[in-house]
Amino acid sequence: MPHLMPDAGPQRVIAASNFVYTVGSGLYLTAGVLYFTQAVHLPVGQVGLGLALAGFVSLAVGIAVGHLADRHGARGVYACTLVVQALATAGFVLVDGFWTFVLAVCAATGGKAAGLAARGPLIRHHGGDHPQQFRAYLRAVTNVGISLGALLAGWVVQVGTLTGYQLLVIGNAIAFAASAAVLLLLPPLKPVPVTAGPRWIALRDRPYLVLTALDGIMAVQFKVLTVAIPLWLLAATTAPHWLVSGTMLSNTVIVIALQVRASRTIDSPTAGGGAYRRSGVAFLISCSLVSLAAGLPAWAAAALIMAAVTVHTVGELWHSAAGFEVSFSLAPRHATGQYLGVFGLGAGLAEALGPALLISLCITWGRPGWYVVGALFALTGLAAPPAVRWAQRRQPAPAAHREAAEPAPVA
Repeated sequence: MPHLMPDAGPQRVIAASNFVYTVGSGLYLTAGVLYFTQAVHLPVGQVGLGLALAGFVSLAVGIAVGHLADRHGARGVYACTLVVQALATAGFVLVDGFWTFVLAVCAATGGKAAGLAARGPLIRHHGGDHPQQFRAYLRAVTNVGISLGALLAGWVVQVGTLTGYQLLVIGNAIAFAASAAVLLLLPPLKPVPVTAGPRWIALRDRPYLVLTALDGIMAVQFKVLTVAIPLWLLAATTAPHWLVSGTMLSNTVIVIALQVRASRTIDSPTAGGGAYRRSGVAFLISCSLVSLAAGLPAWAAAALIMAAVTVHTVGELWHSAAGFEVSFSLAPRHATGQYLGVFGLGAGLAEALGPALLISLCITWGRPGWYVVGALFALTGLAAPPAVRWAQRRQPAPAAHREAAEPAPVA
């Protein structure tokens, strides 16, 4: 398991801010939907619709705020996104109907998407020679923080009172505000000088957009673990219901222990393309194992599901590491925030559309749907290496090479 904090310096500040933030995220991820359904008494359908609207609204926010981070300094812009999330989350206690819910959750979700884009230049600047590995380390820290937040949220769910849920919401908001305060210990990051040419260059980079789409399809895998497997376990297998928690715990422990190690050998875009391919195969195997758990005795179903979750998590390690490497390496330094904002579009679409897709295929259709989803992941992984090679061919040559290639001026 990685150390919770790196050596003193900017990386420690970023890691500490991230840890505090993810404890708050763990509170919300575990019991946020329950707060709106159990404490505010909104219908489940309205909550689902509001969350979907928030997901779509947040898609364009990341690009714009990532561009602001490049042009006006990433530390201040990222801190502002954390403050927005703190205020929006605190506003949850004022929700008394559908439209106030939509307003609050759109602000919170938009702030989250903006923060992910604004944080990119900070990771690239302070991440040393291999910022992708530092990003992998942060993902391990994220899982530690979310686990602690989930434990605290479990107490709130068990108590089930309005006061308990409101304390959870306020605790979440305090965590976001504290994360912003810790971030201010970082030295300011100088804005990147404006370059000649189009402003929204990331939206003109067709290979990068293709990779964004492929990563978005692959990102549906995150919802397999949190949506499809729990529903399948309860509806189609005889496995014990407590295994839902066991699958999440196993996934979290493996990610905490192995994400940094899995990222060390994925140190180039070419290696990232290969990792996408391997992850697609792993997801195909995992989906096949889950489908076979239906109709088996409880012990056999439980064993197959735990084996599937283990294989799935290995694929998740490869997929995450590939995304870190490809998104950073193929983004020009002067537009890191903008490019990472674009790359986040894929994950945003997966967040918005993934649950409905998986429910219709894996749960409503049943066993054949699992094979279709697995094949989709495998084909996406196979498409990634050619897309990476296309993106590498389209990258501009380094300045020194361009100067060497230019003819000498005539005396």
